[in-house]
Amino acid sequence: MQDKLFLVEGLKSVLEFLNSEMKVHEVFGTELFWQQHKLEIEHSGAHFEIADDAALKQAGTLSSNNAALALVHIPEVELDGLPTNKWTIALDGINDPGNLGAIIRIADWYGIDRIVASENSVDAYNPKTVSASKGSLTRVRVSYADLGEMLKGFSGTILGADMEGTDVHTISPSKGGVLLMGSESHGISKELSNLLTQRITIPRHGGAESLNVAVATAVICDCLTRG
Repeated sequence: MQDKLFLVEGLKSVLEFLNSEMKVHEVFGTELFWQQHKLEIEHSGAHFEIADDAALKQAGTLSSNNAALALVHIPEVELDGLPTNKWTIALDGINDPGNLGAIIRIADWYGIDRIVASENSVDAYNPKTVSASKGSLTRVRVSYADLGEMLKGFSGTILGADMEGTDVHTISPSKGGVLLMGSESHGISKELSNLLTQRITIPRHGGAESLNVAVATAVICDCLTRG
């Protein structure tokens, strides 16, 4: 089959995809899952195969799965320009699939429906990323691009997380733009840092050296979308 597929595991996540606009290719699930969710499966057009708990565990990556897993078509996401009237999250070199999955879920929570990642970032359809996103991949579009070229042509606000930046709680954010978050270990690259409209930071009041990139993204998104 030429179309690329990715793996979705667990009851809630599989149901999110079955009830979304994404194309589910095949579902493997227990007899109970079929009985309880036959209508969703048939409505999605996916092929269904009965599988017991042991088979689901062997085929997937979760330590336990007593419901279902699915194979879903990777959507074609075109980067058709960045809006200035709503926020886009840009990610520079995010390597941890759990962090990317959490950021996708955070974006979904705050109503941000687009993430653009650098080409050296982890795959959004990595099983660990999909699992951590908890179904939010059905509502948040993730694409990959040369962030330098993309941001050079962007006329709107570009905010970047930086330890030496302005307290994010004190700024008056615009209605939209790009929020750029750097890698877990190196932060934003120098090339991209030079393209920022403003550097922002989350003030530290304790002794921790840094914040996890997903946690930092959540705090900043809360400030940018407030009121």
